[in-house]
Amino acid sequence: MWRRFVSFERSVRLLMVNQLAINVGFYMLMPYLAGHLSAGLGLAGWTVGLVLGVRNLSQQGLFLLGGTLADRLGHRPVIIAGCLLRTAGFALLGFVDAVPALVAASMMTGFAGALFNPAVRAYLAQDAGARRVEAFALFNVFYQAGILAGPLIGLALITVNFRTVCVAAAAVFALLTILQLLALPPSRAGTPARTSVPADWRAVAGNRPFLLFSLAMAGSYVLSFQLYLALPLELGQTGTVGLLFVVSALVAIAGQLRITDWARRRWSGPQAIVRGVALMGLAFVPMALYGLTPAPADVRTVAVIACTTLLAVGNALTYPFEMDAVVRLSGERLIATHYGLYNTVAGIGIAVGNLLVGALTGSAGVWIVLAFVGSLCALAVGLLNRGGMLTTGVVPVQARP
Repeated sequence: MWRRFVSFERSVRLLMVNQLAINVGFYMLMPYLAGHLSAGLGLAGWTVGLVLGVRNLSQQGLFLLGGTLADRLGHRPVIIAGCLLRTAGFALLGFVDAVPALVAASMMTGFAGALFNPAVRAYLAQDAGARRVEAFALFNVFYQAGILAGPLIGLALITVNFRTVCVAAAAVFALLTILQLLALPPSRAGTPARTSVPADWRAVAGNRPFLLFSLAMAGSYVLSFQLYLALPLELGQTGTVGLLFVVSALVAIAGQLRITDWARRRWSGPQAIVRGVALMGLAFVPMALYGLTPAPADVRTVAVIACTTLLAVGNALTYPFEMDAVVRLSGERLIATHYGLYNTVAGIGIAVGNLLVGALTGSAGVWIVLAFVGSLCALAVGLLNRGGMLTTGVVPVQARP
């Protein structure tokens, strides 16, 4: 992995380290925010939901704006602005207790993600060039490492108090801001556009292959999100919920590059996506079998861990090729804007999917529906590929070092 890492140019390496730190800072705070709001500040449940919901809505709803700003202003200044805004938002969360201030801080942290997420991915895709599948595979290793380390650091700091967690998370983003001001080179994109913003949005929304691909892949994000919703609810208070995130992260850290290399030798990018999404759907079969047949309670934990492992492998198989597909379907134009709309569609899919999952929670039917969603998404991507819609602008794969 180290040899792969140093083989990329400085900007790509810095973006990977940047994502590791972003996830460390984010996940050292966010898992403990709900507890702080309810137990620490004594807020009502609906207020806690409001604060958390505003963060998610401000991120998912503003991804398109963040991507547009990155394409127009350049990736570097938008990434720096996002890190600076999250510094302020996380710091504010540790020092305020009034609901309006908490909502404002939550909005700031959400908008920050909407700024730097599309920009980072577009910058990485651009500078990795023909090696972008490999770059996104390595990027996911750093991404998952941050998810693994962040909650552990937060757990140690919260023994002092929640304010300490907030200050530490804000410090991570402050250091990131400084690091990128000093070391991140300007991207080669971001030349001022001659068209209007609405014209850009119409062009992206009118990109039929891209839009169909986004809709087809939205279901895969519903499946991934069950690591945060249906699977923890199934485990209840067994004390093993944290193990789900450890298993998911370790699969990606240990297996991502091997899985990607293996897939590239056998399949095209779209074919790998089809198989990865299908595997994510199959991941819920153990849960369906457990729900439909009498089994000891201990089997439940085994089924959940099996589901988590298969989800992680399916995601590792899908992710690098999926990110590459977005770039190819964009025609390498307005890449960040395409990523912004792609994330927005995924966010809408998650919201709709979670309503359905919530309504079915407690019955074996929820697992059958999720398995069906995976099969349907894989079929949709497969049909798009057979129709030639996913082969636009294919970039030749450069041999890996």
